[in-house]
Amino acid sequence: MPTINVAILGYGTVGKGVYQTINTHQEKFLTSLGANVRVVAVLVKNINRHSFNDENVLFTSDMDEILRLEHLDVVIEAIVGQEPSFTYLKKSISRGCHIITANKEMFAYHCSDLFELAEQKGVSIGFEATVAGGIPIIQTLNKLFNINSISRIEAILNGTSNFILSQMRDADLSFNDALKLAQEKGYAELDPTNDIEGYDAFYKAMILSQVCFGAQPEWNSVKRDGISHITTEVVKNYTNKRLRTKHIATISNTSSGIKVSIEPVTVGEHHPFYNIEGVQNAVAIEGDVVGTITLSGPGAGMYATASAIVEDLVHVLLSKKANAINTIKRNDQLSV
Repeated sequence: MPTINVAILGYGTVGKGVYQTINTHQEKFLTSLGANVRVVAVLVKNINRHSFNDENVLFTSDMDEILRLEHLDVVIEAIVGQEPSFTYLKKSISRGCHIITANKEMFAYHCSDLFELAEQKGVSIGFEATVAGGIPIIQTLNKLFNINSISRIEAILNGTSNFILSQMRDADLSFNDALKLAQEKGYAELDPTNDIEGYDAFYKAMILSQVCFGAQPEWNSVKRDGISHITTEVVKNYTNKRLRTKHIATISNTSSGIKVSIEPVTVGEHHPFYNIEGVQNAVAIEGDVVGTITLSGPGAGMYATASAIVEDLVHVLLSKKANAINTIKRNDQLSV
């Protein structure tokens, strides 16, 4: 039975979720790929901070040790920050590995470079997990591109901000109390700046812009406004008018170029995001043929993100298989 060998970079919440999902879904992989999927290596920054008991897996803090493995097919990256993630993924591509990443900051900065290198090396990149957790937005967009022209996307891309705004309205909490609750539940980091000031949603919006329109706007032209200035009084006022505040990223392709904004928006009952609550994410896509499609689902968490990663794993491997079959067919046609 053929085996796909996988390395996981990072063993935090997401890395552990991926490791567990791969180990518990072997029958699904076998049905989809006709092969087993095996985690052969896990990279961590500090081995002493982790407990790992699978002696069949290389557990290391040395990326070069992983790259020296004789058989390695896919590298999954779930590290925070631009470096060393970008360097690790470049080395993985150069090694001939497919890569899958959940790192939205790194990918927003470096996606063009990684795409170019991957094309040169004939490998694939999966990045579904960089944008909206368990929502398959990247695959949906890629399928829509066959016919539709997409002019605009609206999205709730940060579950932490959405949770805070929901709690301020439903539980009558102050911003600070709602933030504290989000931290207690594990939805917000000890330093929540990336979430509440819109940086997380900004990186995700840049990736969506790249996917939809093949480019990103100048970053300093993007309006980025967080939610930390929103008060309970403002929320109550809107609630009394049957309105709700949502933190929305808007990406549009206009005659004057690509426009992106990330800011609190007041929506009414007929808006597709009115009932998107808690840590849910949502994306509304406007296509010239299909009209508006809205997808919603869990935007973060161990298994929401792991779901996006393992689905990408299947997708990149099936794409490789399809490309190989098409190459064989073309060669057969040429030889006739």
